[in-house]
Amino acid sequence: MSIRIIAKELYRLQKEVERLEKELDRCPPEKRDELRIALAEAKAARDKARNALEGVKEPPPYRKPR
Repeated sequence: MSIRIIAKELYRLQKEVERLEKELDRCPPEKRDELRIALAEAKAARDKARNALEGVKEPPPYRKPR
C-alpha cells in the first residue's frame, strides 16, 4: 500500500472516532453501550492504520546511521 492511501484511511478513521465521541456525549443512555463498542472498534482500526503509517515511514534498519 502506498503512504498516501494509508494516510487517507487514517484521516478518515480519525474523523470517524471524533464523530463517535461527539455522538456518545449526546446520545441517550440506552444507546451508549453499542456506541462504546463502535468507538472501541474505530479506535482499534485507527491505531492499526497509524502504526502501519509509522512503520512505512521508518527507514529500514540497515540504512540507519550508527
